[in-house]
Amino acid sequence: MIRSLYTSATGMKAQELLIDNTANNLANVNTTGFKRSQLNFADLLYSTLEQPGTEVATGQVAPTGLQVGHGVRPMGTNKVFSSGTLEQTENSLDVAIEGDGFFKVLLPNGESRYTRDGAFRMDGNGQLVTANGYLLDAGITIQDGISLSRLNIGEDGTVSGVLTNAPESPVTLGQLQLARFLNPAGLSSEGGNLYAATAASGNEVLGVPGQNGLGRIRQGFLEGSNVAVVTELISLISAQRAYEINSRAIRAGDEMLSTTTDIVR
Repeated sequence: MIRSLYTSATGMKAQELLIDNTANNLANVNTTGFKRSQLNFADLLYSTLEQPGTEVATGQVAPTGLQVGHGVRPMGTNKVFSSGTLEQTENSLDVAIEGDGFFKVLLPNGESRYTRDGAFRMDGNGQLVTANGYLLDAGITIQDGISLSRLNIGEDGTVSGVLTNAPESPVTLGQLQLARFLNPAGLSSEGGNLYAATAASGNEVLGVPGQNGLGRIRQGFLEGSNVAVVTELISLISAQRAYEINSRAIRAGDEMLSTTTDIVR
């Protein structure tokens, strides 16, 4: 009887974690390039009272066994990297990835991070940076003394500018590359729309956008989150009901213990 109390408690803890995960997905419904997380569960160990296939008579075995589980445990969170909706901004520094791939950025300490957020900006040194001020690995820079009337970013990541005094002679400023991973779900979420490579994700593979399975660059667009509000609300309701059912199982176990105690009195 005591076992049911602890088993139901694991179920309640699991549903609490599921609600926390769902709440984070909903909170980031308008976050650029955000990818929803999916929580996976696994059942715990079983107490085997009778092993399946036990011989019950000569030449006869039991078709089933008698096993009682001990509850559930969270197994892991899985990032779902399906594409979000492309939203047109008409800002020349906004770019979206249509397909697979990540932009590679550099932290001040020299470490590499990866992002799907293409809301880039130009800093005071003419360098193309993220909204947090991190430099792009491509090192796109507009030199002093160059005046551009327009900045163009092609589908293949080629960055060029149209000179104010010579519109017929565009200048090439650099080349954006995209990174891909064998297992993107193994990337570590670092906050700030950034991911870090891990042993689970594998090493980065850099390439030109639009080639070798990498997505294409869309200038003037931003990728929205891939959170489906209706799906998350259904998950929220399901988790709430499962939490209530587990609490009822605890109440039922408590009432049975109370009945047993009354018999002794």
